[in-house]
Amino acid sequence: MEMNLEQIVAQFNIQGNVLEVKPLGNGLINTTYQVVTEGDAPNYVLQHINNSIFPDVEMLMKNIVAVTSHIRQKYEAAGVDDIDRKVLNFVPAKDGKYYYYDGEKYWRVMVYIPDTVSQTAVTPESSYIVGETFGNFQAMLADIPVELGETIKDFHNMEFRLWQLREAVKENKAGRMAEVQWLVDELEKRAEEMCKGERLYREGKLAKRICHCDTKVDNILFDQDGSVLCVIDLDTVMPNFIFSDFGDFLRSAANTGLEDDKNLDNVNFNMEIFKAFTKGYLKSARVFLTPLEIENLPYAAALFPYMQTVRFLADYINGDTYYKTQYADHNLVRSKAQFKLLQSVEAHQQEMQEFIREQLA
Repeated sequence: MEMNLEQIVAQFNIQGNVLEVKPLGNGLINTTYQVVTEGDAPNYVLQHINNSIFPDVEMLMKNIVAVTSHIRQKYEAAGVDDIDRKVLNFVPAKDGKYYYYDGEKYWRVMVYIPDTVSQTAVTPESSYIVGETFGNFQAMLADIPVELGETIKDFHNMEFRLWQLREAVKENKAGRMAEVQWLVDELEKRAEEMCKGERLYREGKLAKRICHCDTKVDNILFDQDGSVLCVIDLDTVMPNFIFSDFGDFLRSAANTGLEDDKNLDNVNFNMEIFKAFTKGYLKSARVFLTPLEIENLPYAAALFPYMQTVRFLADYINGDTYYKTQYADHNLVRSKAQFKLLQSVEAHQQEMQEFIREQLA
């Protein structure tokens, strides 16, 4: 017998009587509902966890609770006011776990934060806020005492993504290699440099830190006066190189064109967005970043368009089995647009380095 939403909510330690459970927001992966309660009790958010993307729900929730608890402790120690609006608060189920399995789906509950605003527009102003907010998020977690797990294995592992491309090239399943050999050659020319992160990590020179791994303005909750409340959507929070949060944001936010732009003249790296984001990021993150991490921020800006070119191209060579496509050569168009973005980032390397030096002076 399938449980209704009210019965699922009843499995969690919530306060107050439930009046209704209604759909909330437009999450692509999770199905989300607002739980409205009577009187002074807080309202809640009930969320279905997509375990096909996050198969280890136990680890996922352990990570999230470790992160939110650590941030909460930092705020309490600093005497920050209104903490319940500044960090997500997950509610345990009756068995003490932070999720409930109804025999078919996994669910979690968190306290609803009222009167918040989301933003989606990428501007120099919002990019500065994203930089400062995620830099601060990383800084608060730089001394977290527990070890977090990888919620999506090899998510931003460049060596793994290149292995996938090389396998695709070897097999040439869709017979498309002849037309893309030139692009494979361009990617291979850069392969050693682009795997620098993994290499430095093996040499013990670069650490993995707790990163959000989905840095964008819509993953920040704002108060109605425009001030930042907290970072949300913590499913991808895991150990990674800081390059992930830095480069991933810029790949989409600093592209003057579309991810799949057919007109490559539209695609360039927007230095105004880079400067605003980097200024905000260094303001809050410089307290824990090493000289090696700072020196490689321009590498991070190049890494993500490179990685995405590799991923789109591997999928094209394999016959379009992973990404949804709208037309026959969609993945090839995406690959070329990302490669053009990479070339534009490469052309700005010196300018980026000089700007970073100025910020630290």
